[in-house]
Amino acid sequence: MAAALLANTLYSVGFVLEKRALTSLPEVSIRRPAKLLGLVLRSPLWIGGSLALAAGFGAQLAVYRTLPIAAAQGIFVSGLVLLVLLSARLLGEETTGRERYALGAILLALLMVVLSLKEGSDRVSRDAPYQLILLVCVPSLAAGVWLYGSAERRTRHRHRMPTTGVEYGVAVGLLYGVSSLAIKGVSSCLTSSGLGSAVVEVLRSPYPYLLLFTGAFGLVMSQAALQRCRASLIVPVCTTVTCLYTAVLGTLSFGESLPHDPLRLALRLAGTVLAVAVLLAMPKHDPAPQTPIGAKELTPS
Repeated sequence: MAAALLANTLYSVGFVLEKRALTSLPEVSIRRPAKLLGLVLRSPLWIGGSLALAAGFGAQLAVYRTLPIAAAQGIFVSGLVLLVLLSARLLGEETTGRERYALGAILLALLMVVLSLKEGSDRVSRDAPYQLILLVCVPSLAAGVWLYGSAERRTRHRHRMPTTGVEYGVAVGLLYGVSSLAIKGVSSCLTSSGLGSAVVEVLRSPYPYLLLFTGAFGLVMSQAALQRCRASLIVPVCTTVTCLYTAVLGTLSFGESLPHDPLRLALRLAGTVLAVAVLLAMPKHDPAPQTPIGAKELTPS
């Protein structure tokens, strides 16, 4: 529990620091990844945010060794409250009433998931067939990259409405969901006796290579999205997709059974359905800026 709360804090601080650094940088693009990396690596504030995220990754490894996947995701998502508070305080971002209701509903949904857990009855799995992991992860990676590319193409339309970043958040969330499954797999390999055998087992598994792919693509995609959209919206969407993806597909892939008690099962399923429904209902566009009262409209002469 302590490691999960620490991971929440580190991830929230890391995202906010990166967002603040990106606001003072020239526009970045996934079509020029070398330029993007060159810009961010010259920013001490961005490096500090990245170090916080890396430390959160380490704390996440400890969590997956002691908690079932679904339980861990429920605790991770509680960090959304801290993220929204930090975004308002340090970035000056404001959420609309509809968005605040949506975030509240997401927290309620994941509270239902947490209440469906029972200490001692939820088994922590240590293994999953590599073929099954690849069958789940490879299509998810392709879907995430495709969805991000589609969102990028829409942003280049001249008369488009300002986007909230929901599509970006879903796309990056799919990549981070795969990354989360890979972290769970690495944590299962670390239970082997002896450091040498654990390292060999990790290298023989698909997990480090999935982490390399999601790390490289997720870094470039998330930074471009963070620069264009509000962290207080895109990160909660990304986190929700990641947590739902990991909780559902991770539970099935690693063989962690669902609750047998009807009430706990209903809470877990209802919480999952509610979170997905809220995600689909979230606004896709920011309201267009209104013309100030009394301002004269320019008309062609």
